[in-house]
Amino acid sequence: MAAARMGMKTALITMNMDLIAQMSCNPAVGGVAKGHLVREVDALGGIMGEVADAVGIQFRLLNTSRGPAVWSPRAQCDKQLYRVKMREVLEAQPGLHIRQAEVVDLAIDDRDEGSGIRDQETGPGAPGLASEIWEARSVRPRRRVLGLKLRDGRKLMAGATIITTGTFLNGLIHCGEERYPAGRSGEPASVLLGESLRALGLRTCRLKTGTPPRLDGRTIKWEAFEEQPGDADPTPFSFRTKKIVQPQISCHIAHTTPETLRIIRENVGRSAMYSGQIEGIGPRYCPSIEDKIVKFPDKTQHQFFLEPEGLNTHEVYVNGMSTSLPMEVQWQIVRSIPGLEEAEMLRPGYAIEYDSVDATELDRTLRVKSFTGLYLAGQINGTSGYEEAACQGIMAGINAALWLKGEPPFTMDRTEGYTGILIDDLISKGTNEPYRMFTSRAEFRLHLRIDNADRRLTPHGRRLGLINDVAWAEYEQKQARMAALAALLNARKVDAEGLASAALSALPATAGLTWAQLLKRSEVTIEPVLNALRETLVHEPGLRELSAALTRNAQSHSDSRATLPAVLRNEARAVETEIKFAGYLEQQKKSIEKLKAAESVAIPDWIEYSAISGLSREMRETLERVRPITIGQASRLPGVTPAALSLVHVSIRIQGKSRDLVDEPGIDASGQPKRPSHILADQ
Repeated sequence: MAAARMGMKTALITMNMDLIAQMSCNPAVGGVAKGHLVREVDALGGIMGEVADAVGIQFRLLNTSRGPAVWSPRAQCDKQLYRVKMREVLEAQPGLHIRQAEVVDLAIDDRDEGSGIRDQETGPGAPGLASEIWEARSVRPRRRVLGLKLRDGRKLMAGATIITTGTFLNGLIHCGEERYPAGRSGEPASVLLGESLRALGLRTCRLKTGTPPRLDGRTIKWEAFEEQPGDADPTPFSFRTKKIVQPQISCHIAHTTPETLRIIRENVGRSAMYSGQIEGIGPRYCPSIEDKIVKFPDKTQHQFFLEPEGLNTHEVYVNGMSTSLPMEVQWQIVRSIPGLEEAEMLRPGYAIEYDSVDATELDRTLRVKSFTGLYLAGQINGTSGYEEAACQGIMAGINAALWLKGEPPFTMDRTEGYTGILIDDLISKGTNEPYRMFTSRAEFRLHLRIDNADRRLTPHGRRLGLINDVAWAEYEQKQARMAALAALLNARKVDAEGLASAALSALPATAGLTWAQLLKRSEVTIEPVLNALRETLVHEPGLRELSAALTRNAQSHSDSRATLPAVLRNEARAVETEIKFAGYLEQQKKSIEKLKAAESVAIPDWIEYSAISGLSREMRETLERVRPITIGQASRLPGVTPAALSLVHVSIRIQGKSRDLVDEPGIDASGQPKRPSHILADQ
């Protein structure tokens, strides 16, 4: 979608057009940290958030009992509607052509390409890390990907190719002692393409994930379970969504019983995970039910959730009961739980093994370093989840299009987005288990909030051509409203009448304070402050919409207290966060500047780690395998010490001089890459 919106003639090849955007696991979008990724995709101009908003049937803003840095939106979606809506959006995109076929191989030009490789270039105007690093040439040979070979014998030639195979690459399903090739239940695996990628010499590993059984909701005694409703006023994913219109439903919370645990313990040897049948490594953060019992033997009860899969189906997803036990054992487990004694299982749970590529084979644009024109995104890079795949997909699409246009790539560093953190983690460290995003992975969580994702990234989306005129105008209006509100709060003094109307009269020592200074107190929130300023807001040109919303809502409440619709409320809370945590944000800004300084020190592509004395063999192998492009990236590699970084830093100058690069274009007197005044064209 990103490449097509950037003017590229784009083909999407899938083995089954009717199952585009099929939610093969939980039909939910977002969650802790995952919601941040969806917001960032949306801020760049992606479509995942808009589609989820259109078909979401239960929205919850998670972690609201904690600070705003970790608030994350989540939505249970209608599984069928999500697929239909996504295909509708894709088919409406000019320049995007959907074709049903099986890809079995890549068309390769085996002639090595050495110098002047455009996809290594960065330059002026490229945001983030890219703006600081310029590699004028590359001495490492590459082969060029010319397109795809299809199973029916056709060739599809393309300037750039992006592979997003999910769990289909040599996929193997396990259900107890049974196993069979599949990409997901009922669909064939991509075996030939998997073998072709291995033949290219790419390092691969075997990963595993799983899914729980699905139940017939008509056979569940719902009254036996605790109801879990969504938010009364849902928070959308997309900054462009005004209101959630789908009917909303409740999920339900259930727990295992001693009988459940007994059944699992007695049959754990029949699980594909524990019988030795599965070779792949599964995710630690989302273990199967049998994994929970084995690894947490002292825990007497485990929680799970009954989540409807749609408004027009009785199928219920049992979140938290992922398993690879035999089908008859799954049936016993389900019926051991009060309220599910008569439940019918519509589909059994299963585990699936699949191939992934070692992501250290990629550069920051998600291009395979040993090839020209080949990009990878999603679970093929070792990640899990729809959201992690979506942020990689938009970044790969953007960079493939930019490469074809001869323009600098678009990258994010760790200070600019969770997307940048995910990519940096993958290309620097790789992963030996399905990678999932967590807020704990971010060094600057308060800076990378969900409410400011548009301010961080939407200008980039506009520059890239992914944000249309209407969306851009709305973005600018929103920023103007927030700036006007912040200015008002900083200028307006607190008065007794306002304190009384906001029910804040009991606060001590308020004389002479502005409303912004009052907001810095932990016990004061933005809603009562806005209520106190409701009559003032009407005279502010940029805040009349906010004033009108406050007045309408105040009139509908008998206690005359104003509340706001979700969109305006979230804008106001973002202003509150900036004011309340201004000191912490300033500290993070200084830390970000230090990190960016380390990221600005480039490591030329020609450096020979084997020639650096003082590096251990392990460090040499790690540096040679990953080929970090900055000292900052090198510092995050496993086993690379500060002393090793100093050696690398010094060796850049020494090796640069020995190669007599002083007079060559793009290299300064110290042997460092320098920024040119133009972009080299690919010959």
